[in-house]
Amino acid sequence: MKTRTPRAGWGLRAATWGAVFFLHIPLALIILYAFSAEDKSYVFPPPALTTHWFAVAWEREDVWRAIGLSLKVASLSTAIALVLGTLAAAALARSRFFGRDAISLLLILPLALPGIITGIALRSAYSTLEIPYSFWTIVIGHATFCVVVVYNNAVARLRRTSPSLIEASMDLGANGLQTVRYVILPQLGSALLAGGLLAFALSFDEVIVTTFTAGQQATLPIWMLQELIRPRQRPVTNVVAVVIIALTFIPILAAYWLTRSDEQPGR
Repeated sequence: MKTRTPRAGWGLRAATWGAVFFLHIPLALIILYAFSAEDKSYVFPPPALTTHWFAVAWEREDVWRAIGLSLKVASLSTAIALVLGTLAAAALARSRFFGRDAISLLLILPLALPGIITGIALRSAYSTLEIPYSFWTIVIGHATFCVVVVYNNAVARLRRTSPSLIEASMDLGANGLQTVRYVILPQLGSALLAGGLLAFALSFDEVIVTTFTAGQQATLPIWMLQELIRPRQRPVTNVVAVVIIALTFIPILAAYWLTRSDEQPGR
């Protein structure tokens, strides 16, 4: 017999829709102003709409440099996070040893702390070790919190994976590498993909940590911040913001559907 799920009351539904509008109306305004014909200030409603600024943004080399740098940093940070986060999860998921909980806390700490604390800590470390600011200092800074995202996904999946699968693989003659390749990695596949997509999105639009580790380089969020402080063509910034919304929305949505499908009964 199929049970009916109780419906939420009108008050709860109204509060939910209110929260949705509160979160997404600013995004809708950004998209609207990307088409505004006014180039110096925000006027609502815009006096006229145009696609001119999309062509202007397309031709600006500083925009492409910032996008390219952000994509490189996000890709490499995500790759490092996938390796380190998966290895850390494998070490901590089932093993029990002295200091295990402390290590788990230290792994999660970079994401739990305010970004400005992480940024100051990284900047102090670079200065102490006399490491010049470069592309790699940004990657290291982003990897500190990207590892946490991958680790959380991987360790949760490993703890739900039955140990009997690994034991059966070994009983059937598979060595360690074969067990990892044919048993463990397929179980981790969607969790790692979801963690990697979220890590990429977090890295791509990171501002605070990047501010302390970038030196003279400008990732896309840093470029946008500079343009808002000293605007040349304000609608171009909105056009680029629309691009960021699209680029980050896709991996976040994909990660949501992957983790959602894994929570369905029978999976």
